[in-house]
Amino acid sequence: MTAGPTPGAVDGDAPRRGRDRRAQEVVPPPGRERIAGPAPSVAVVGGGIAGLAAATCLAERGVRVTLYERERQLGGRLAGWPVRLTDGSWVTMSRGFHAFFRQYYNLRGLLRRTDPDLRMLTGLPDYPLRHSRGLYDSFARVPRTPPLSALGFVALSPSFGLRDLARMRPGAALPLLDVRVPEVYERLDGLSARDFLTRIRFPESARHLAFEVFSRSFFADPGELSAAELALMFHIYFLGSAEGLLFDVVREPYPPALWGPLARYLTDHGAQVRTGTPVECVDPVAGGRVRITAGGHLHHHDAAVLALDTAGLRQVVAGSPRLGDGPWRAAIDRLRTAPPFLVSRLWLDRPVAPERPGFLGTSGYGPLDNVSVLERWEGEAARWAAWSGGSVVELHAYAVDPGADRRAVQDRLIAELHRIFPETRDARIVGRCDEWRADCPLFPVGGFGGRPTVRTPDPHIVLAGDLVRTVLPVALMERAATTGFLAANALLQRWGVRGQTLWTVPLKGRSAPLRALARLAGG
Repeated sequence: MTAGPTPGAVDGDAPRRGRDRRAQEVVPPPGRERIAGPAPSVAVVGGGIAGLAAATCLAERGVRVTLYERERQLGGRLAGWPVRLTDGSWVTMSRGFHAFFRQYYNLRGLLRRTDPDLRMLTGLPDYPLRHSRGLYDSFARVPRTPPLSALGFVALSPSFGLRDLARMRPGAALPLLDVRVPEVYERLDGLSARDFLTRIRFPESARHLAFEVFSRSFFADPGELSAAELALMFHIYFLGSAEGLLFDVVREPYPPALWGPLARYLTDHGAQVRTGTPVECVDPVAGGRVRITAGGHLHHHDAAVLALDTAGLRQVVAGSPRLGDGPWRAAIDRLRTAPPFLVSRLWLDRPVAPERPGFLGTSGYGPLDNVSVLERWEGEAARWAAWSGGSVVELHAYAVDPGADRRAVQDRLIAELHRIFPETRDARIVGRCDEWRADCPLFPVGGFGGRPTVRTPDPHIVLAGDLVRTVLPVALMERAATTGFLAANALLQRWGVRGQTLWTVPLKGRSAPLRALARLAGG
């Protein structure tokens, strides 16, 4: 149940709830707890994680927030919508499975606004990875605290053993042991993830681990992705944090579990939530105000948060000739998206084998990157499976060649599913949704310096989203939530109000001797 606002109180500043005692607190500048006097009006453009984080932080502190979202659903890349199957049942389709890692402190803090104990999440017991050559890796028994996590993985993994560790070039690999931002970009942004692993002699047999667990999470080909992003991922999930690689998933579809409650929370705090309302223009005007053109209508605000995906931001900037300055606008225009990805969800008339995991990462199975069996954790899928006697299976393909025959890719995923789960060969497909998207930010080699930061040339207009550059070690959904809070904090600081306290994984490597070696290796 959502609690209403308490006058004079600021929500969301509860201590970080995780196991890593070295997690770092990031305290905002001091200020009042809430707006004093007439409340400023802020437009938040974009209703994904970043926009919702910014809107929440601002509304809690007495700002008059209007959230504009182009789609009819909130959630951005975690949105969901109803579809009807051929058997007449209504189900929810989404952009696909997402992992809520335990080191996503700020995202989890946002979700705690409506569910303090995070009961909407449940942990999966393992994160297995299967290669077509027969290799099978598991993280269930790997210790969570570095360096025991790395040593334990080497001891347990059939893909990466002590001999492989001995063959690696330790000097070249040392930057992984002292990852800090922005230094990691100064060292490694000029290399691709693939070239970096070649440089450090990362074993070929274990390449699927680095690529499937880390690189492919960015929906990008390892040959195109900056090695700095790969190193940052190693730090966040494996070498720098004691939270481990196991993760939580949502017990029910995203709309009822996450975004419906958060929308009600926002309206309880006085915010207006306008879905189905695209923003065409953001125009700074005299007196330090902002004129928004949304759905063909003009609206005036004191400030704005642009929490858009890459294409959306480029489109709004192109349609707003007075926004920013020349160099900033050119940098926005150079931003690119990652290659297309496919989410295929199948409603089958019979169950998969009971021993199948809820989530399985795959490598060597053509374009197939992972398989999820949704009824293992999601209530709606479990209810449908129990009623029908079937299964709900989701297949992902990342970084698909833009020129590929999409129907052929869709059919190939199902053929690979039959290889991995042979019992599905005879299953009839009761319902099928194939969702193609190409809206994730691309972090190419050498691209870090050109990415925008939270602050823009207009002090009353800020940016948020996972495309935004920050000095904190965050990525993916956590980068979206963190930059959303940072954008709100930047505006609140102008009005003398204290913003959101943030938490991150450690800001540097955990071992002082290894940090010293890494510095020597870096020259």
